[in-house]
Amino acid sequence: MALENDTQAPDFELPNQFGEPIRLSDFRGRKAVALVFFPLAFSGTCTGELCELRDNLALFADADVELIGVSVDSKWALRAWAEEQGYGFHLLADFWPHGAVAKDYGVFLDENGFANRATFVIDEQGVIRASFISAPGEARPLEAYRSAVEQLAARRALGA
Repeated sequence: MALENDTQAPDFELPNQFGEPIRLSDFRGRKAVALVFFPLAFSGTCTGELCELRDNLALFADADVELIGVSVDSKWALRAWAEEQGYGFHLLADFWPHGAVAKDYGVFLDENGFANRATFVIDEQGVIRASFISAPGEARPLEAYRSAVEQLAARRALGA
């Protein structure tokens, strides 16, 4: 079962597509994070989803939200895919232990060996403020991201 909103996001450290370690807690106090789990690099639906995010990076940048993708692919596969598609954001390799971070977030699909399409918007204090999951094979709509970022902005405005 996926983690619920208003709960502390589990901290983790994973290598990005360049092999650099990225730790969720390094963003605390500085930036919110949109953590985007996706099944596999180079697949049609995942490519379409991440290309749409790539083409709408301003949605996240304008709201001071770091966009981070996560899959069970190796850092080498993620780097090749990122270079091919021109992704200018971190792609993290939840490769080994296989899917450990996806399991911590409750979105690993044991029967498939990869994560479900799940997004968690995490505030500067490390608390999940919005989340959404799409059905297998179904892309997440950009409107869901827009709504989650707007919810986060509203919370910030209220000082909550």
